[in-house]
This record gives sequence, C-alpha cells and structure tokens, in this order.
Amino acid sequence: MKAMILAAGRGERMRPLTDHTPKPLLPIAGKPLIVWHLERLAQAGFKEVVINHAHLGDMIEAALQDGAQWGLRIQYSPEAVALETAGGIANALDLLGNSPFLVVNGDVFTDISFADLKLSPDNLAHLLLIDNPPQHMQGDFAFADKKIKLEGEPKLTFSGVGVYHPALFAGIKRGEPAKLAPLLKQAITEGKVSAEHFKGIWHDIGTPERLMALNQQLLGHS
Repeated sequence: MKAMILAAGRGERMRPLTDHTPKPLLPIAGKPLIVWHLERLAQAGFKEVVINHAHLGDMIEAALQDGAQWGLRIQYSPEAVALETAGGIANALDLLGNSPFLVVNGDVFTDISFADLKLSPDNLAHLLLIDNPPQHMQGDFAFADKKIKLEGEPKLTFSGVGVYHPALFAGIKRGEPAKLAPLLKQAITEGKVSAEHFKGIWHDIGTPERLMALNQQLLGHS
C-alpha cells in the first residue's frame, strides 16, 4: 500500500512561523514534523510515499529529496493553488495507483501504527477517530458499537488519518479544489465507511502555542 502525506496547506494560523517555512518543516523536538511521519511510515513497512505541496513547496522537496535516507521513494504532487484535501488527493491519483492507499495529514503528530490500517474490500474509506480535542469539542462523526454514523452520540473527531479507495474521488475533476467531508458523509450514508477509535498520542499542530507546548512536552521527557 502507498501512503500520501498532505502538505499543501498555507498554515495561516501558524503565522508568522509559516511565512518563510512550510508547516511540515516546522521542528518538533529538533526534527521536522513531516520527518516523524516518514520515519514511522518506513518503520511500518511502507516503501512509496506521495507528498502534495503548494506553499513553499520547493523547500519541502529540497529538504526531503527522494526519500532514500529513510528507505522510501518519495514522489511529489505540486499544486499551483492548494486544492484542499479531496482535491489534493484526486490530483495525485496517477501517483497513488488503483489500490487503496493511506493518507496522513501533514500537520498532526501521532504514534498511530500505520502498519495495522486496512480497508475492507467493499468499503471506500476507513477512518481513525480520536477523543475530541479542546479545540474541536463538537466532534465530527458518531461512533458506537464499532459503527460510524453521521448523527448520534458519542461524537468523535476525525484524526486526519485514513485509508481510501481511489473510487471515493472518482467524481472530482483533477486540478479543482474539493473538500473531503462531503465525500465521506455520502459514503457513510451508503454504509461504505468503517472506523476505529484511536486512543494513543495525537496532536494537531494548528497554532504556534500548540507547537510550543508539544515541543516542551517531548523535550521535557527526553
């Protein structure tokens, strides 16, 4: 299975840090955030990774190059303008192929075991859900009895980590912006999405304050 890291976001909430550094290259405990993903993907047995980028994308390519230092083969999917999540994935389908693939948000820090993630043959998506963080207490999807639904309780938050079938993005025109949520909601309505509740380490590096807090936490325990 191939993996894709979403790295095209401008990181507006992270400014001024992201004015001159793309968000995925911001350091976490002395290491670029995206490198933590690459190391864990390599440890999980992944060999091929696709990274999309827009804002300061040349810096990402210069820093990561072809991925050989992690035993990976990295291919890049540049976007002239950020295409949002589903648009970015659809734009990279030629690189991802015809089989299910893993997608990881480039702005999260997590110890999710990527090797354990699978997609059932009849489904279009498998999502990892987490307990609602303070900045998103309303949650995204209902999850009970190991079933994901649009309505109900308890509500959990989508972690930004999922496995998708290319068919989920069949209706998106390449090069056009598109959000992921409408596609997931339609697939959930059709009963073609599975999910699991992840209870390990997960941080959304969405603001300078969260970046600083995680750095202090990791460096304080080292």
